[in-house]
Amino acid sequence: MSAIKKFQVTFDCAEPERLARFWCEVLGYVIPPPPEGFATWDDFNRTLPPAEQGSWFACSDPSGVGPRLYFQRIPEGKIVKNRVHLDVRVGTGLVGDERLATLEAECARLVALGATHVQTLYADEENESCILMLDIEGNEFDLD
Repeated sequence: MSAIKKFQVTFDCAEPERLARFWCEVLGYVIPPPPEGFATWDDFNRTLPPAEQGSWFACSDPSGVGPRLYFQRIPEGKIVKNRVHLDVRVGTGLVGDERLATLEAECARLVALGATHVQTLYADEENESCILMLDIEGNEFDLD
C-alpha cells in the first residue's frame, strides 16, 4: 500500500500573478511570503533575469489541507477545453432550492471578480444543480 502524497495543481497561463490572486479570492487561499531576504515578491522578481520575471506565482490553503496552486506563464494561449478542471464545492450537503441559491450567490461573487458564468445545470432525477464557469483566463471550473 502506497503512502498518500502531497500534490499541487499547476495552471499554464498568460498572467501567473493575476490568475493566482483570482484563485485566492475564489478559494480563500493566500499568497505565501516572498523568499527570505526579500520584502516583497516584486523585490524578488527584480533579481531574476528579465525573461523569468513574473513567469510563475503560487498560492496555498492557509489551513494546509488543500493543494498548493502553481501558475506558470506559457507563450501559447488556451485553445481547447481543459481535460482537468476544479470543482469548487460550495453546495456540499445542500439540496434543491437552498443549494441553487448558494451556488447562484457564489456565481455572482465570482462574476464580480472577473469569472464568466457559462451555464447553470438544474437538478434532475439523478443530479443536483451545478454551475459551469470560466476563470479570468478562460479555464473551466464548476460550482458544485
